[in-house]
This record gives sequence, structure tokens and C-alpha cells, in this order.
Amino acid sequence: MPWYREKGVLIALTIILLWFASLFCLLHFYQVNWLSPLTYIFMLIQTHLYTGLFITAHDAMHGAVSSRKTTNTMIGKTAAALFAYNSYKKLFPKHHLHHRFVATDQDPDYHHGNFVSWYVRFALEYVSIWQILLMAGTYELLLLAFPKPNVILFYIIPSLLATLQLFFFGTYLPHRGENNNKHRSSTQSKNHLWAFLSCYFFGYHYEHHNTPRVPWWQLYKEKEKMINN
Repeated sequence: MPWYREKGVLIALTIILLWFASLFCLLHFYQVNWLSPLTYIFMLIQTHLYTGLFITAHDAMHGAVSSRKTTNTMIGKTAAALFAYNSYKKLFPKHHLHHRFVATDQDPDYHHGNFVSWYVRFALEYVSIWQILLMAGTYELLLLAFPKPNVILFYIIPSLLATLQLFFFGTYLPHRGENNNKHRSSTQSKNHLWAFLSCYFFGYHYEHHNTPRVPWWQLYKEKEKMINN
């Protein structure tokens, strides 16, 4: 099957294109009204699409976007870079350490502490000074073409909220406390709509660790299997 007909590739490209299209429309056409609920709904939609970029990069790390290694890596690198200039090359080994040594001292995602201290450590682990400088430079460039409130609401804030969303639903909730199972992970109760809206089904976290090569859009099926077995 040609790469451009693979379902995983089509879904990954759809997320990337939706992120671009949404961002452009919100920056160029939308007039911010601080009293309108639409402003905050659009901000949350853009946050969700930002999260989708990272989830796409994450799936690529597991070879779950395309059966073709070159295509898989190219999409992973692109999605990671669009998510606040993350480096796929640096993320890849750290994420596989997380799977190999989950919830131990060798797990770069794990921390013995409360939510705030864990989140700070998580941010320090994954956010570099170069990313901050590149985001700041992009912010200044966007201000040359678009209104400041739009850039802040639909480019800057969604990137921060998406980081928090990924941490809370994909790291903190599933790995806090003691999980005495082989993957040392908990999982959300079955609710496919909430699982998708909260973090692209990654609340079904035990299921992900159990079948890491299953793409995000198939994780709900793993939840069904776990319930029925």
C-alpha cells in the first residue's frame, strides 16, 4: 500500500493540517471578543489540536503512524517541531526509557512528589532554552502580521495548556500513587468521548503500555478488549 493511503498517515496529516488551518483562520479572520464564549471555545479547540500534534509525534515514536520508517519518522519530526519546537530526536530515547522503566527512578517522566513539583520537573526535563527562544521569536514574527490578542490566545496559550493537558492526563493521573500491575499504570474508566476529548484516549494508559504500537485512534478498542476479557 502506498504511504499516502495508509490510515495512520491520513489521520496524522489531518491533525497537522487542521492545526495549521485553525491557527491561520483564528489569527487572520477572528476578531477577539473577550466577553464571547466563542473566544474561549476556539482557544480550547486550538489547544486540543496542539495536543494532537504531540500525540502524533508520540505515535511515530512507536512506529504507529506509518509502516514505512522514513515516512513515520518524517511525520513524527514534523509534528514534534510544530509542538513548540520539540526535538523528536531527543524525545525518542526519553520516551522509550519511560516505557522500559515506567514509574521508577530511571523513568524521565516520573517523580516522587505532588502535582506542582512533578509538573515543574516534567517541564524542566522536556523544555529547553532553545525552544523558549524559538517560541519567543515566532511570537514576535506573528505580531508583524496578526493582532496581539489573537497570537496570545490562539498560539501561545494553547501551547502551554496542551503541555499541561498532556502531563495531567498522560503522565500524572496514570502514574501517581502505587499501581501494582505489570505496567505500573492506572487507566480511565470507560468513556470514549471523554477519553478522546481529554487526551486522545491516552487516559486509557494501561492499555497503551500493554500495546504500545497501537495508534491513539485504536486505543478505545484495547479498552473494550480489557473490559471483555
